[in-house]
Amino acid sequence: MTKKSLTIVLIEPYFTGSHADWAQGYRRYSRHHIELLTLPGKFWKWRMHGGAISLAKAYQQQRYKPDLILSTDMLDLTTFLACTRTQTHSIPTALYFHENQLSYPWQAGDRDVQYQRDHHYGFINYASAVASDLICFNSNYHYQSFIHELERFLNHFPDFRQKHRIEEIEQKSKTCYLGLDLDRLDAERVSPFSEPLVLWNHRWEYDKNAEEFFTALFQVADMDIPFKVAVLGESFAQKPEPFMRAKQILGDRIVQWGYIKEESEYIQWLWRAHVLPVTSIQDFFGASVVEGIYCNCYPLLPNRLSYPELIPVQSCPQHFYNHRQELVQKLAMVLLDGQDIENCSLRHCVERFNWKQMAVYYDDLFESLVNQRKRVPA
Repeated sequence: MTKKSLTIVLIEPYFTGSHADWAQGYRRYSRHHIELLTLPGKFWKWRMHGGAISLAKAYQQQRYKPDLILSTDMLDLTTFLACTRTQTHSIPTALYFHENQLSYPWQAGDRDVQYQRDHHYGFINYASAVASDLICFNSNYHYQSFIHELERFLNHFPDFRQKHRIEEIEQKSKTCYLGLDLDRLDAERVSPFSEPLVLWNHRWEYDKNAEEFFTALFQVADMDIPFKVAVLGESFAQKPEPFMRAKQILGDRIVQWGYIKEESEYIQWLWRAHVLPVTSIQDFFGASVVEGIYCNCYPLLPNRLSYPELIPVQSCPQHFYNHRQELVQKLAMVLLDGQDIENCSLRHCVERFNWKQMAVYYDDLFESLVNQRKRVPA
């Protein structure tokens, strides 16, 4: 059977970072024609509240006539569809969850948490899921955690909780792993650093749990084990205290500190690094971890969240830990044993996330949705 080429409008209210990379990557590798409808990636809360109205206006002005509307979790899909109902009432919709506001760990100091306003963002995700024809999660862990949290979330409300919707959401949900442009990493390959190099390549935010990462490094440093450290990743307005303290304590062990704007230079640091300890308290997929693994970093991963989906625990138990002291022990051992570092290559485990493979899966899934919708009697 000949595979068709669809016209898809991909709507992203928060067009920056991994969200922008995903949208542009899918457009580049898809056999379908992808039109991007976006807003700048800032003020995320306002994007979830008001972005749908602005994007609905832009959609109408562009006079789109797509086969499918594909939006991300940052869009209030119900508001968007209400504002465009004369144009979109017969068009199937798919919703892609990069993250969700039900099972994502909010900071206690967030003003919306303090004033008990944080449930509204979760309700936007929930209502959008109810309204969509297909729901895609970027990992099975993400899918399961969202479904699990829905029951507790709906119990916040006094009546008409509509809990049967949970089963409806499950029935139209799929795990669609994040597509990544891994080929671009090979073009910047360089030789590993001359000394054992530990890598941090995540955002400087609380959910990445820098406190535990640096505490592990401090303990290994106290053992007089030689290593260097490269701290990459984007920091925002406030400099988190664990980073400032670590910069003083680690001193001349640091060979790179801070965000690298040039992607080629960032990728070269991935190839230079040897060990990638991960301490995040939340990760719905783990793009930065996959990139490090692809560049032959030796991963040390918590045995939870999405990480057991990236590399198999059963055949790679040495790469997983269950508590901080086990992380410290495994980090010390791998830094002392250069053979483990040199012989480690798990890139074959993560090559399946390359867009060349993932785009085909996405394309077939969306084509099936459109064909199924066409077969349903009006």
